[in-house]
This record gives sequence, structure tokens and C-alpha cells, in this order.
Amino acid sequence: MNLAGTINTRTLPLLVTSALFALLFGFGSVSYDNFFSVQVFLNLLIDNAFVTVVAIGMTFVILTGGIDLSVGSIVALTTMVTAALVEQHHWSIWAVVPLVLTMGALFGLLMGSLIHYFRMQPFIVTLGGMFLARGLCYVISIDSIAITDPTYAAVSEYRIAFGEEAFLSVSAIIALLTLALAIFLAQYTRFGRTVYAIGGNERSALLMGLPVGRTKMLVYTLSGFCSALGGVLVTFYMLSGYGLHALGLEMDAIAAAVIGGTLLTGGVGYVAGSLVGVMILGVIQSLIAFDGSLSSWWTRIAIGVLLCSFCLMQRLLERGGTNLGFLFSYWKKPEEQADAVK
Repeated sequence: MNLAGTINTRTLPLLVTSALFALLFGFGSVSYDNFFSVQVFLNLLIDNAFVTVVAIGMTFVILTGGIDLSVGSIVALTTMVTAALVEQHHWSIWAVVPLVLTMGALFGLLMGSLIHYFRMQPFIVTLGGMFLARGLCYVISIDSIAITDPTYAAVSEYRIAFGEEAFLSVSAIIALLTLALAIFLAQYTRFGRTVYAIGGNERSALLMGLPVGRTKMLVYTLSGFCSALGGVLVTFYMLSGYGLHALGLEMDAIAAAVIGGTLLTGGVGYVAGSLVGVMILGVIQSLIAFDGSLSSWWTRIAIGVLLCSFCLMQRLLERGGTNLGFLFSYWKKPEEQADAVK
């Protein structure tokens, strides 16, 4: 059997990503004591819950062929608004959370409307949104605002036990529920099918009568909502609001989506792959922490190498169509390569 001809190029990046995560986790288990444990694995979910949620929203945006650079700033703005309302104005957590989630969704809707109605480039619109949201953080306060509300702290510290020694936080549970809902939206609804169609060929989607404009606005609305939800999870994790929270998070979200198999040009990818991408980023950080002698900047170096590698793989797959046999033609003789192209 020819394995190259039986594996679909759409699923290959996800398979490679999953295998890479297993390899990295296995390497850590062999190299460091106490690395191979259920709690270390669950800590990857706990520590990266907010990244997972933001990456989910980013995945939908990239699937349409767009980009959202505002996600990190919306996260920071959410933490500032939440902390200010809870600490300075004594609002209840149950009133603040719906408010900031609505704020994030409206922020995303505004950017999506500008992109659709005025035919503006997503890069420019979301770049403006990034500056706007980050600037609004410092209008509220230039200093960090600690959250000491007892109810907020209780929710933040609540743990759901799995056995005697393993547990998950509320943030991790929320991230997993968000992932499950996102997978349902992407794979089993008309909205999800339209998202893939727009990323595949927007003009064809229009000719098919699909609601392209409405879907693009909804995608950016969803990204804004996920960013605000990620901001709420950051406040649970850090118990503070600060204008410098989530600096560079937009790059982490994009990297997680791409490493998870989402094509930057749109139309190809799986939401579940973004979780695996986030887990890879998390396991790299854990390996560096367990080693103890490496600088944290090695995390960025590793992410950069992985991102370039996966972009290269995507490019090869794009040129190869749907048959992986084309990839092997790069190592063939020139006359054999010409036959493979034909």
C-alpha cells in the first residue's frame, strides 16, 4: 500500500502536530523526574486555558483567510475593565463577566463591519483595534489593579479533582467547553461550512449564495468574544488587571493555530488542532522549566522554528494538491519531478 497516497493533506498537519506533542512529552518523561504524570499534563491545560480560548477565535478568523491582531489588547482591556469594576466600583462577578463578554463581542463586530462594508484589509483594521484597546487600558489606569474580591478569588482558586492528586481549574474547564462548542460550530453547522467555503474561495462562496458578509462579521465577533473570555480567564489566573497583560498573545494564538494545522490562506484546518498547538507551546515551556538552566527566550526560539517548519510544510502541501506523493517528488531526479507535476 502507498501510504503517501492514502493520507489526506488536510489531516496530515494535525497528525504531524499530534505526533510532535507526543514526542516532546515523551522526551520530557524520559529526561526529567516527575514529568510523566497526570497533573503535569493537566497543568498544560490550566496554564494555557486563556491561550486556548483566544486561539479558538483566531482559528475561525484564519479559516476565512483573515487575521486578528487585536486579540491580546482585548484580553488586556477585559482584565482592566473587570478589575476596575470589581475592585473600585464593587460590582458582582456575575454582572461583570457578561458585560465584558458583550464588550468584546461588540468590539469584534465593529472590526468585522469595517472589514466587510468598507472593504478594508483585516490586518489594518485589527491593527487599529489593537492600538485602540491597548490605549483604553491606560485610560482606566496605568498601574496594575489587584482583584481581592472574595467571590472572585473563590472562583479562581476552585479546583475540580480527578482522583486523589490530579485536578483542573475552572478556567481549564471553561476552555474545554469552549473547544467542544467551537468544534460543533465548525464541523456540524451551516456557519462552519460557510467559514470553510469563504476561506477556500470567497468569490465562489458568493456565487453559491452563501451569506459571506454576515459570516465574516460573525467570525470577528466570535474572535472578540473569545478574546474577552480569555481576558476573564486571565483575571482568574492572575487575579489582577493590567495594561501589559497578554503582550504578544496575538502571535501565540496565530502560532498555535498554524502549528495546529490551520492554513494561513484559509479554508483548511481543524479547531481541535489549535488545542494541540497550544499544548505544544505549553510543553516546550514545561521542558525549559524542568531543565532549569535554559533561558525562557528559548521558548520563543523553538516556537519560531516550529512556525517556519509548519509554514513550509503547508506550502509543500499546497503545491502538492491532495496527493502526498507529490512531496516525495522534491527528492526525485529533475525529469521525474516533471512527470510528477504532469
